[in-house]
Amino acid sequence: MTLEKITLFDTTLRDGQQTPGIDFSVEDKIAIAAMLDDFGFDYVEGGYPGANPTDTTFFSKKRTQKAGFVAFGMTKRAGISASNDPGLSQLIQSKADAVCLVAKSWDYHVKVALGCTNEENLESIRDSVKAVVEAGKLSMVDCEHFFDGYKANPAYALACAKEAYQAGARWVVLCDTNGGTQPPEIRDIVSAVIASGIPGSSLGIHAHNDTGQAVANSLAAVEAGVRQIQGTLNGIGERCGNADLVTIIPTLCLKETYSSRFETSIDREKLVGLTRLSRAFDELLNRSPNHQSPYVGGSAFATKAGIHASALLKDPKTYEHVEPESVGNFRKVMVSDQGGKANFLNELKRRGITVAKDDPKLDTLISVVKEREASGYAYEGADASFELLALKTLGTVPDFFAVESFRVMVERRFDSHGRLKTVSEAVVRVIVDGETVMSVAEGDGPVNALDIALRKDLGKYQSEILDLELADYKVRILNGGTEAITRVLIESTDATGARWWTVGVSENIIDASFQALMDSIVYKLMKNRELAGQIAAE
Repeated sequence: MTLEKITLFDTTLRDGQQTPGIDFSVEDKIAIAAMLDDFGFDYVEGGYPGANPTDTTFFSKKRTQKAGFVAFGMTKRAGISASNDPGLSQLIQSKADAVCLVAKSWDYHVKVALGCTNEENLESIRDSVKAVVEAGKLSMVDCEHFFDGYKANPAYALACAKEAYQAGARWVVLCDTNGGTQPPEIRDIVSAVIASGIPGSSLGIHAHNDTGQAVANSLAAVEAGVRQIQGTLNGIGERCGNADLVTIIPTLCLKETYSSRFETSIDREKLVGLTRLSRAFDELLNRSPNHQSPYVGGSAFATKAGIHASALLKDPKTYEHVEPESVGNFRKVMVSDQGGKANFLNELKRRGITVAKDDPKLDTLISVVKEREASGYAYEGADASFELLALKTLGTVPDFFAVESFRVMVERRFDSHGRLKTVSEAVVRVIVDGETVMSVAEGDGPVNALDIALRKDLGKYQSEILDLELADYKVRILNGGTEAITRVLIESTDATGARWWTVGVSENIIDASFQALMDSIVYKLMKNRELAGQIAAE
């Protein structure tokens, strides 16, 4: 049986750049384009040459080796010929292999946004597509607001799509620009488009996630006959984001209802790199990955309840819809107050910590974890702190250093210019090899000052922690009132790219932070000696 090809079109660098808080530099775009190209996408849309200096510079060279390099831009303006439209000229003159033209397909937008007649808009679509084709570039048209336009005036929306197709567009992409269309509507409207004479092999879907259904809508379009899917890495995009290709790709590849009928440019071997791609992209954006992302999230194949863990150990299929290894992820049986002995044995085994099921130290560890979690600790989110606790309970952890005392002061005062300032200062006394070292540091806040002071001088271990960085710091108040219990979770990283999480709990936020900081440093020293880190540093 011959499988039909589903073409994958990535618009991370164009539509994804509209995400609030994201602003790619030229260097960022070059790096991301290389990642996408290497992974195997069919098309990589890089942006809008002529719209801003970054995109214009980016399109001064071809940035992909295998993927089609796509420039995005508007059709020509009404009243101006295609050859005299400066915006269209920049698209054609760019180093792109293909041009994706955005065209209005809702008559309401033609009147309000473009201020021209319906016929003038059709002429702009037709002449722009022909200009791109005549320039030797592959032409695509994003029919903006197509589904809303179809519901308002189906004849005109279809006329826009047909005009693009008949003028020579290789792909006519139906866009759910406002993200409000539902899957049954997507199926019905796509079917109507195909019945009107545009083959599904020339149709694409571009779905936004405003009702949380961008992935579902993309797959509904495929069921109806569409053969190109547009989306972004990790679903980034304006408002609620775009269709998440990181979810769509493994669904097409691993779910029999699709894999038995369709193929993509991502084979099983490439699919194993999906989790790495997703997390590398988040790292480039300097943001923490979404732990509950399908397939690639840190919790995607994690289980916490003891009865689930017991079944998983007997047969992973009992609680897993696909093998985590197929997408480069891994199984994670978390330890918590809901976990039984099976959870702990599995977690310890994966960390290379061997302990017999009837070892009394294992019972002690389980008791300590459950007691601590009852008081506010959360080891399921702090792998490094759990590993240190397990090693201390079941074996030994070297006494690298000891903190004799620490003091943090916060002073609010006026400086010499009469400006109000808040200054934090920390003093830490550390014992290394029997010698006491006192360090003093100022910081942006009390925790920052304490962190700097603690890591200022660790004697012979100082050089080992120079690459240690705190990547994230989260505080949660566990109950009400000024005497509330506070839980601090710290994410750390080093030059190897490894990340680990540590936790501290106390009525005092500074003390809770100090516990997490201490665990982070000790874990780093253990990791340097290959005494820890097989899993927690994933």
